[in-house]
Amino acid sequence: MTDETPGALDHVELWVPHLGRAKSEWGWLLTRLGYRDHQDWPHGCSWRRGPTYIVVEESPALSSRAYERTAPGLNHLAFRAGTRRQVDALVVDAVAHGWRELFPEKYPHAGGPDHYAAYLVNSDGFEAELIATV
Repeated sequence: MTDETPGALDHVELWVPHLGRAKSEWGWLLTRLGYRDHQDWPHGCSWRRGPTYIVVEESPALSSRAYERTAPGLNHLAFRAGTRRQVDALVVDAVAHGWRELFPEKYPHAGGPDHYAAYLVNSDGFEAELIATV
């Protein structure tokens, strides 16, 4: 399934320092958000939801083993995560799956008073924003 609309997001590829850890952490989160296993190869894997897929790869061409979300480049991925109750449940479960909450003192309005979301960071420093949409 593809979306042929110009400008539609096709995929995101994240180069990670440890594939096993990324499979576990991203796999848990993406599966909870409705993504399904898509591809698997020696240095990576991906999950698909509709026409969009997300890749994690421990590329042999990595120039560093450290990722810093506050450096130039990707800061975070933001996902629509369902109801407020569903976002709250994801936050509770995230700790057991390698994620921790960013800005817990401001939860769930770290993005502003009209924005209900959780901000999570995984073991490698990648951030995911989970937005309540209904």
